[in-house]
Amino acid sequence: MGHQNPHLHRHHEAVEDLANLFAKANHDLSVVHHRLEKEFQQIYPENANPMKLVYRIKKIQEDLSSLKEHCRELLIAKQDLIDKAKTVLVGNRSLLQRMQASSGIPITSDSDDTAFSNFNQIIDEWTSQLRSKAGDVKQDSNAEDINQLLFSAIVQGS
Repeated sequence: MGHQNPHLHRHHEAVEDLANLFAKANHDLSVVHHRLEKEFQQIYPENANPMKLVYRIKKIQEDLSSLKEHCRELLIAKQDLIDKAKTVLVGNRSLLQRMQASSGIPITSDSDDTAFSNFNQIIDEWTSQLRSKAGDVKQDSNAEDINQLLFSAIVQGS
């Protein structure tokens, strides 16, 4: 142990010096941050503190990005629910009408079926909302793909 490498010893000193320099810089920055915070608290009312406003803006931007993604997922889930409900309800209604016809019971027309009319109205309103978001001017809802409108609305909204 009597023969230490002088180069190795200098390397440790250089690293120590650098670490000390970083520690001092970190401490100095913390002191400046603390002083600015105290100064801003004295100068500005609580809601106008520039440091807090910058923090709040960054937080809102992060939340907005997350909220946009949640809304997109919600739109997709809503469209999926509408597609499934439409398939099941229209299919069941068709079966019911065939059963009515085979039993000799008068078939319930669309105009007499309030629940079915309300359901179609809701789907038409949803489709028109998507159409307006997608900038689509087509009026024939039977010829258009609702999921394509949803995709257009999501892509345009991004």
